[in-house]
Parts: sequence; structure tokens; C-alpha cells
Amino acid sequence: MAEAGSSIGEPLDLRRGELVRVRSEEAILATLDQKGELDGLPFMPEMFRYCGRTYRVHRRADKTCDTISGQIRALRMRQAVHLEDLRCDGAAHGGCEAACLIFWKEAWLERTDPPRTHRLWSLAEDRVGGAPTHPEPGGGCTRAIVEERAIRSTETECGETTWRCQITQLLEATTPLSSRAPRQYLRDWLSGNVLLSYLLRVAILRFAARLVYGRGFRMKVRLYDRLARLFGEPAWPYHPGRVEGRTPTGRLDLQPGELVTVRSHDEILDTLKGMSNRGLDFAPEMVRYCGKTFRVRARVEKILDERTGRMVRMKNDCIILENVVCQSECSVHRLFCPRGIFPYWREIWLRRADGEEADEEGKERPASAVPDP
Repeated sequence: MAEAGSSIGEPLDLRRGELVRVRSEEAILATLDQKGELDGLPFMPEMFRYCGRTYRVHRRADKTCDTISGQIRALRMRQAVHLEDLRCDGAAHGGCEAACLIFWKEAWLERTDPPRTHRLWSLAEDRVGGAPTHPEPGGGCTRAIVEERAIRSTETECGETTWRCQITQLLEATTPLSSRAPRQYLRDWLSGNVLLSYLLRVAILRFAARLVYGRGFRMKVRLYDRLARLFGEPAWPYHPGRVEGRTPTGRLDLQPGELVTVRSHDEILDTLKGMSNRGLDFAPEMVRYCGKTFRVRARVEKILDERTGRMVRMKNDCIILENVVCQSECSVHRLFCPRGIFPYWREIWLRRADGEEADEEGKERPASAVPDP
């Protein structure tokens, strides 16, 4: 695990919406060690093309979700942000199509605007010792090393290549974060990641959800649904599927750019055995998109296994939709994770929507660079 406060340089304490410039290739390489990492986080070859360009901070990446160990928990990352929809295209990682948001260490960025950190920010930080340390820059790293380190090994038992990226190395770049650590939610608000009203609304609903289980379950679910409607949120999102025999399938042969409407939650429950359809989970986070219309972003055919680095090929249809990302509001252990993972959709959960306009919910600003003055 990374040690607290080990980043190079003064923290920028960036907030959502601030303009930053990605430093030059030479400046970034000077921050990296011989493994092409800073604080255990790799700088990936796909990131070089953004050097010298200006972007807005999409969200602070003070925390992320653990999608590797199998534990339902959050992880703490320090001095990092996500920039406006800058996602990995997988070009240096075997063509992985997961389209993950890239993590950017503040040491790889520079301000273009005066700082506007909130006066309460010092209460939200939890730096060990109260102040950052300033170790010597890594040095000795080259672009060739960064490119070579994208490949973990070509000598597996099956002779296949295994890859190494920011997500496969996530446990080395973070420390565990308890859901009961109150400062994380103060950081979420003060950084601009979430509005205070939204933070309170989600917190109330998650607390109410924890009270539902036990005696009087059905009555409690009805009460939860009334509270959710009052807040303009989806009804109880944790219902299991109804399938007892063979799991149904559907085929639409959807292509990028097509408009689709997500079926109702009730319709989708008729396609699920437990919480999944042919091994693909329909997560509670996806319920908020039911009944809404979106464009198909891509068909996903291969992604990296985040634990092993091996390339996994999808056996069945797997769709991602434009502007549809995990909002991380249905898990008490990792609320408000800013990672913006694309949920994967079976075609049986969708239907073509001829002539309808796409919904704007969850829309992320385009990844175009801000013109330099």
C-alpha cells in the first residue's frame, strides 16, 4: 500500500470545475520511479497524448471502489483527480474496452487559475503529520519504460499476455477507507464532487434501506418507496430476479449511436436469476436509468481482468450507454465513489427507441481540451 503523504510537490487541493494543464512529458517522467509509478499509481502510455493540454477537473479522486479484492469497500487515494471524461482507450493494453476514467496525480498537473480552495478544507484533510513530505523526484524513468511496464508478463501458463494498468495496480496506489470515516463526506462536499442536498438525500435513503430488512419487510419497502418518491429517487432497487428455470436471452444486434430505452425495473426482474443474467449482474445502481432513453456508446467484447491483468473476452452481448455511469449511491460502504464506471447491459434489458431523444441524466462534459489562451 502507498504511504500517506508520499506524493512529490505541494498538494494543489483541486476542486471540481477548476482548469488545469497537464504537465510536459519530461516534467511528468521526472516524478516517476523506475516502475513508471508515483505513489504506486502507474502513468500509462495512453496518457502521453494529453501532455501540455488544458482540461477541467471533473471530480477529485480522493477515493475509489475496490473492484479487485472482492471486498465491498472504498479505497483512499491521495492528491489525485479525474479530468473531464478523459478515459483510457486501451490502446497500450491490448485494446481493453472498459473505458475507465484515468487517475491524474496532482504532481502531473499545474494550475491555470488562482486557487479557490474552501476555507474549511483543512478540516476535511487527513494528512499524516499534518503536512506533505517532499521526497526527491523519482528520475530515471523514460517513455520506453512506461510503455514496457504496460505489459506485466508474456510468460503465463497459456502463453497469453497479462497487462498492468492503473486499475490492476489500484491496491498498491491506495489504502483502505472505512465507510464510517466522516471526513470523506466533508471532502465530497467541499471539493464540489457532490452537492450538500444530494449528499444528505442519498445518506437518508441508505440509512432507510438498512432499516428495511427484518420483520415487516414488505411494509418497510412500501415506506421506503414513498420516501424515495418524495426525493425523486427510484423505488426499492434491491429486488432479486424472478427467474427460476433457464435464464432468458434477447438479441438486438445494437450498434454504437443507436437510441435505446432501458426497460422498466419490473420487466428486467423477469430476466434475472438472483441479481444476474448469464453471469452479468444487474446492479442496484442501474435502476435509476430504467425507462429512460440513451444512445449506445459501444459493444464491449474484451476487458482486462482487474485482478489478474488477463484479457477477458465477453461470451454474450454486453452494451455500454452514453452518459450512463455508476453514481455509487446504493452501497453504504462506498458512497459517492467518483470513478464513473460504465455499467454493462444485456440487450434483453433494452429496446430500440425510434425517434426518441436521449436523456441527459449523468451526462459528462466532452473530453475536448480547453483552448490555451
